[in-house]
Amino acid sequence: MTLKFACRDGRAQLVVGPNNQLVDLEIASNGKFDSNPNNAFSRWAELREFAASVSPSGDAADPNTLDAPSPSPRQVFGIGLNYRSHAEEGGMPIPTSPLTFTKFPTSVAGPNADIPIVGNAIDWEVELVVVISTGGRDIHKESAWSHVAGLCVGQDISDRALQFATQPPQFNLGKSRKNYSPFGPWLVDAADVPNRDALPMHMTLNGQEMQRAVTDDLIFSVSDIVSYLSNIVELLPGDVIFTGTPAGVGGSRQPQVFLKPGDVIVSTIEGIGTTTNKCV
Repeated sequence: MTLKFACRDGRAQLVVGPNNQLVDLEIASNGKFDSNPNNAFSRWAELREFAASVSPSGDAADPNTLDAPSPSPRQVFGIGLNYRSHAEEGGMPIPTSPLTFTKFPTSVAGPNADIPIVGNAIDWEVELVVVISTGGRDIHKESAWSHVAGLCVGQDISDRALQFATQPPQFNLGKSRKNYSPFGPWLVDAADVPNRDALPMHMTLNGQEMQRAVTDDLIFSVSDIVSYLSNIVELLPGDVIFTGTPAGVGGSRQPQVFLKPGDVIVSTIEGIGTTTNKCV
């Protein structure tokens, strides 16, 4: 059974069976694992072994009630211009090393969180999100995947006006408003994902497709990113990495299209899950 990990009401959950039923981790394990989701990531191999023995019970997971699967990460990284198509649509040169920014942890939100529209230049960016398990420094590219707990769907919501308010631009604040880092609906164990370097993704706005790509078009792969970051900073269990978005963002369209209250964003990565975010 593939390990799927979620968080509800601040408590770690396993997502079990074909109907995606939630099982409280602390209760199911008789206290072997505690309720704090952040404590599970450093024990991911143990958790994988335990999860294989858990039977479906409880209610089906409702993404509207779930927290982000890593709800309190100490570090949240974003990688900019990491699809050739996205760099080209913005008229930007192809990066020669990962263009890295931070999304402050207070922007983290559940998978189906509402997106507050602040201003008239709020943009969408569907992304593959990875959560770190054991972490560490100086991780070799060849072993990078063994330091990843799981994969999920994310939206790197961006306030373009704030992002480009200064020269040179700085991305951090424009990416970090309330609920501007929703991800989920749960983590799918990276060790069990077929074709984890080539996952189809797409995103719709009010039912109209805006983005479609496959993650093998990443300029810097998940392994590249994990290795690169760990050679500069220490990666910690539960850290979150937004790996980049493909072409199709609103700010690069002619004419530009930005989010407004009432809009609905649906983001899907095949084999991982779907998130739905309403703009308010």
